Amino acid sequence: MQALPLGEKDLPKPLPLKRLIGPSFILLGLGLGSGEVILWPYLTSNYGLGIAWAIVIGLTMQFFINMEVERYALIYGESIFVGFARLLKLLPAWFILSTFLGFGWPGIGLAGATLLSNAFGVENVQAMSIGVFLLIGAILTFGKVLYKTVERLQMWLIGIGVPFIIGVTFYLAQKSDFVSLGKGIVGQGEGFEFLPVGIPLAAFLGALAYSGAGGNLNLAQSFYVRDKGYGMGKYADKITSLFRKGGKQKFSITGNTFPPTKENVIRFNQWWKIINLEHLIVFWGLGLITMLTLALLAYVTSFGLEGNAEGINFVINEAGMIAQKTVPVLGILFLLATGVMLCATQLTVLDSTSRIITENFLLLSRGSEFNVSKIYYIILWIQILFGITVFSLGFDQPLTLIILGASFNAFAMFVYSGLLLWLNNKFLAKALRPAMWRNIVMLATFLFLGVFSWLTIAEKLL
Repeated sequence: MQALPLGEKDLPKPLPLKRLIGPSFILLGLGLGSGEVILWPYLTSNYGLGIAWAIVIGLTMQFFINMEVERYALIYGESIFVGFARLLKLLPAWFILSTFLGFGWPGIGLAGATLLSNAFGVENVQAMSIGVFLLIGAILTFGKVLYKTVERLQMWLIGIGVPFIIGVTFYLAQKSDFVSLGKGIVGQGEGFEFLPVGIPLAAFLGALAYSGAGGNLNLAQSFYVRDKGYGMGKYADKITSLFRKGGKQKFSITGNTFPPTKENVIRFNQWWKIINLEHLIVFWGLGLITMLTLALLAYVTSFGLEGNAEGINFVINEAGMIAQKTVPVLGILFLLATGVMLCATQLTVLDSTSRIITENFLLLSRGSEFNVSKIYYIILWIQILFGITVFSLGFDQPLTLIILGASFNAFAMFVYSGLLLWLNNKFLAKALRPAMWRNIVMLATFLFLGVFSWLTIAEKLL
């Protein structure tokens, strides 16, 4: 494989916190359509709040994974996938395969279209799904700078949708419901501790994986912090629209690093403190509030109702109970809010997976200067057309695909959490490597995901 060149420049001075907020909103938006809106509420509506402890564990694991991804991008100004390719030459092939297997089936977008169809009284869910995917393609294709398009969309949707859902939840929940949530956070359920009898391990493991972005989408954080200009990302190029006049279409996927001088190490430590704070506030803090709130709302509105185990009926049950306990329009607004969130998540998933597949394809093709924009949009539209083909064949069970993809993504996370440990402790200068306690947390995450992945595989095969 042709050597991957790496330039050398001084690390820029750190930016203030308010100028760094953005990438974590994208990851949070990815989580809204998988773990927050679908899998954890699905499990809560069927098994109660006693599994809430796993929301905290899953989100915390992803926080530390994401920060190790950000560490690499901050230091090298390139995606983590370039680093993995430097580690092992054939890893790009694994990331192409695992990304498509984990996210290729359009279950999230189909779920969003299903809820929007219910809100608008549209019977043809397939037609709605096709329309959603074409709209997603248009938004991503015609936005001036890809990163800014995705960031602004997610910030607006989260800024409107999350407060609405929190308000509805706090209006409906009783004191006893909050007590049940508190007990669930420490593993005390209704007649069980930590895991109820009969809970499908595939769904539980998938929910753990989607406590945040999940799967290889966590690694896409390196694209977003690079494009935002974190650290050495200041020197990186951006993917622009194919139709932007004068837009630079060719750029290097490899980055620059800095010599570990005293001044650069001090700047790195300043950067590290600020970006940890940004991710802690937006991804972990806001994410935890949102996930626990949605789980609580599912418990308050649909726990114990018939039909919860069938597809995403529990969301429709939630909307019905909201309408019954308040006013009918709030039930419709809930369906609209969750439906739009799911569709926006599908947009960000398509963006992230297209970036991942594009870059790893380029890494396999033994070079560093490419027309990245053109290849990205070809892969994006191939995925969109694949989704439309699935809809056209009459598929209408999004939950099955979401659980299947999430289970595989948990295994993918097990693989790359080990790779992250290896990469950041091998290639980084000693002054920039993870602290011992962070390595211990990452090792524990690696083992935790490995054990649950094995248990899930054993459950299916034995």
